[in-house]
Amino acid sequence: MQIKISSLLSLFILMACSTVAIHSEEESVNSDQSLQQTLQAKPCSAEQYRHFDFWLGDWKVTTPDGEYAGTNSIKSMLNGCAIYESWTGKSGYRGDSINFYDQAKDQWHQTWIDFAGNALYGDGSLVDGSMVLSGFGKNAQGQDIINRITWTPNNDGTVRQHWESSSDNATTWTSVFDGLYTKVK
Repeated sequence: MQIKISSLLSLFILMACSTVAIHSEEESVNSDQSLQQTLQAKPCSAEQYRHFDFWLGDWKVTTPDGEYAGTNSIKSMLNGCAIYESWTGKSGYRGDSINFYDQAKDQWHQTWIDFAGNALYGDGSLVDGSMVLSGFGKNAQGQDIINRITWTPNNDGTVRQHWESSSDNATTWTSVFDGLYTKVK
């Protein structure tokens, strides 16, 4: 009787494990099919997802007077659904951002984070051929400010990025950064 109980217990465990393995394999197949359907549907192929593509590439960035400011690498990611930025300034300052078109809000979004933990958030859209993103934040003195960053593609293939901030609710603007992006060959 002892042998029969342990044999039945072993058989039960084996059946339970087999059922879990079959179920996991079915989930994997269903997941693969769902992934293939998503990729075939090309979820980020609408025109709005391409509005910021002019910024893609590896860039050398200079100030308006021609002084070297740093490098920026801008890559498409996640099947064209997002753009990843990696900035390195001439002083070694580093920061990265994720940029994406939010279809539900019908606007672009950027979340920036630097190597000191400082964050910047912006929302906006293409305005007269330029990408304009703005958002609320605080300056170094802790005052509430509005940040506005405008990227403008130029006819010669360069891109101008102009970052401005306002501490008086957008009545006046102060230039924070003005950079000219030139593609690295």
